[in-house]
Amino acid sequence: MAVSKNTSTLSSRKRWMASVAALAMLAGSSYGVMTFAGAHDARAAQVVTSDLAAQTMPSFSTVVQRVKPAVVSVKVKLDAGITKTADLSEQLDNLPPQIQEFFKRFGQQDQSPASPRARQAPAMAQSSGFFISADGYVVTNNHVVENAKEVTITRSDGTELAAKVVGTDPKTDLALLKVATKGDYPFVALAREAPMVGDWVVAIGNPFGLGGTVTAGIVSAHGRDIGSGPYDDYLQIDAPINKGNSGGPTFNLKGEVVGVNTAIFSPSGGSVGLAFAIPASTVTSVVDQLEHGGRVNRAYLGVRVQPVTQDLADGLGLPTAAGALIDTAEPGTPAAAAGLKSGDVITKMNGVTIKDARELTRKVGAMKSNDKAEFTYLRDGKELTANVALAVQNDERQAKADSSSPDAKSILGVKLAPAKAVPGAGDVGVVVVGVDPDGQGAAKGLAEGSIILEVAGKPVDRPEQVKSGLEQARKDGKKAALLKIKTADGSRFMAVTFAAG
Repeated sequence: MAVSKNTSTLSSRKRWMASVAALAMLAGSSYGVMTFAGAHDARAAQVVTSDLAAQTMPSFSTVVQRVKPAVVSVKVKLDAGITKTADLSEQLDNLPPQIQEFFKRFGQQDQSPASPRARQAPAMAQSSGFFISADGYVVTNNHVVENAKEVTITRSDGTELAAKVVGTDPKTDLALLKVATKGDYPFVALAREAPMVGDWVVAIGNPFGLGGTVTAGIVSAHGRDIGSGPYDDYLQIDAPINKGNSGGPTFNLKGEVVGVNTAIFSPSGGSVGLAFAIPASTVTSVVDQLEHGGRVNRAYLGVRVQPVTQDLADGLGLPTAAGALIDTAEPGTPAAAAGLKSGDVITKMNGVTIKDARELTRKVGAMKSNDKAEFTYLRDGKELTANVALAVQNDERQAKADSSSPDAKSILGVKLAPAKAVPGAGDVGVVVVGVDPDGQGAAKGLAEGSIILEVAGKPVDRPEQVKSGLEQARKDGKKAALLKIKTADGSRFMAVTFAAG
């Protein structure tokens, strides 16, 4: 009986203590923020959100009704055989059987490469575009109309109009069309201000031939470089974009075009919320030149540049890893005439800081031939300026940004021989004749046949000069030494880092 009583008393005490503990936890959670703030020195103010009113989901119907008449389908008859048809067949193969059957019934009949119809019929492609003027100018993507024999525009009311290609710009993937029939067409304006990350956007287009399809999302990011060209500067949006949306507009909630849909990232071929649009500012500049000349006039500096990584910054003695490092200033170009040379780091253009090599490429490309620009650059630790009259860029020339230099954290690990001793290597430099796959050289992209021209700014012709140059840089307390490398793709700089201690 005593045991039972003690057990009962003990159980009651445990329940009581558990209740107290629970209350303490609740109290702690209620005042936890206050207690935490009092226990630590505040270093930053709390983010203020009290002035943000709760927002309901917007309706896009009014915007869509206003702008939809300006959005068109672009049908193209191609020179390229059944290539585009095969692409469509591959897209449909990724879909469930029921959806494939729907598209076949809707009008995307079986045109697989094995189909007799596919072999006999001319190749066709469908995509999107939009009117930008009352007299019938239409914007779409270059990749939509390249190799086009005939172009037909289909309006939202079903009216078909023949169109011609006024001009294209492969570097930004933009094209300008003009309908043949005179008329007064509804058109939309290009936005003058870039949208903010988080702003709502609406995309209208012609995915899989389903004209007038509307999707919505937000702006996910600015300035995306997807590796499609030297002037990549895309808006990233998460509105569902699919095959056939190319060339179609993305609108803000004021009905202005903020971007032209161009590409998606997708492992399956369908939308996964990663779409990319050419910003309206780029479209405005390119389309104006296409309308008045059929081509884009871009300036040319005459340099090959690469990004300044932290390793390169250490080797050059720079305070930050920013700017564009000149690999080569080509002879007879504006850059060479202004005194720019290999090893200079361009940090500003017309007083505006240059973040990296691609930004320099885009800024130079945005100017026109004969424009003048002031470049601020670093050479041997000194800040200098050069005033340059830019030349015209032809289709093969541009300020190239080489971003292929990977990072490395180990020893150099290569076998060397004088260039003179290696047949076909020339008379200058030291040739890499063997590479340790686990060494720093391999990680940096050095391969057999690469030629080392300079170490820490000094020319080298013998392997021992490479070794002594690296040793001297280490003795001088540098974190890295700069090597100038020549490959089949041209010359570039590479930083060899030294282990701490």
